[in-house]
Amino acid sequence: MADASLINEDAKNAVSFKLSSTGRSIPAVGFGTCKSTTNSVFTAIVEGGYRHIDTAAQYGVQEEVGRALQSAMEAGVERRAMFVTSKIWCSDLSPDRVRAALNNTLRDLQIDCLDLYLIHWPFVVKKGASMPPKGGEVMELEMEGVWKEMEKLVEENLVRHIGISNFTLNKLNTLLSFAQIKPSLSQMEMHPGWRNDKMLEACKNNGIHVTAYSALGSENDPTVERVAKKLNKSPAQILAKWALQRGTSVIIPNSDTNTIKENIQLFGWEIPNQDFQALSTLSHQKRVVDGEDLFVNKEEGPITSVAQVWDHED
Repeated sequence: MADASLINEDAKNAVSFKLSSTGRSIPAVGFGTCKSTTNSVFTAIVEGGYRHIDTAAQYGVQEEVGRALQSAMEAGVERRAMFVTSKIWCSDLSPDRVRAALNNTLRDLQIDCLDLYLIHWPFVVKKGASMPPKGGEVMELEMEGVWKEMEKLVEENLVRHIGISNFTLNKLNTLLSFAQIKPSLSQMEMHPGWRNDKMLEACKNNGIHVTAYSALGSENDPTVERVAKKLNKSPAQILAKWALQRGTSVIIPNSDTNTIKENIQLFGWEIPNQDFQALSTLSHQKRVVDGEDLFVNKEEGPITSVAQVWDHED
């Protein structure tokens, strides 16, 4: 059963969520740019009305996103109205590389400050590492040193918020043991087929906002399809709305122009409690993004299983 305490009645029609670390707000719905073009990002901002743009160095599209941001501002969308997130990739996760990685991101995006900078995954990989990795290409993160460097970026107003992605409870607790600036946000896979209740509850208890990614991971589930048909909505709309009603913001992946506009139509309606509970109690729970291709080498290690990626917490 889903933890009833994780159901957030106040969030049903929230268009933004306050980050407790600063009091600033993050838009409830973000546009994922993993496979974006300049045109699709521009369309999302100017025509779709998205104000949170989520990107990452590893996606290889930050220059495209930067051109879109500039075009959107030229079209009249103010920079302060947009919330821009990026992530530092594993090959730059050492204290001496954090600042250079951010500078490259700011250059690509053509902005002078990020709204949010995340640790993409809590592992270090060698430059040019294979996927899946060869033996020894994955190393343990020097988390305290990296986090201290990220804190400096906040102090110097190069980044407004810092946060984490794909963390376990164990790694979150380690980070909280020394962080002078607490993570503002944790981004994690989350959908009815992978609720991630324990991490959601831990973040809630520590005042850390949660953003759901891979939110459409249950799109073909019969329960999702039934609720979508009942409410005359698309499965994608149902899944994104489910995330919002839990009190999390949500990243919606890049798609065609019509779907870009449709997917953000999430306000002024809600999923009834009975249907929300049905979505929140799916028995089959499995990650879509388990990190195996990125970090697991079953023969040579050092990470030999998906269970190790997630500290055996699943």
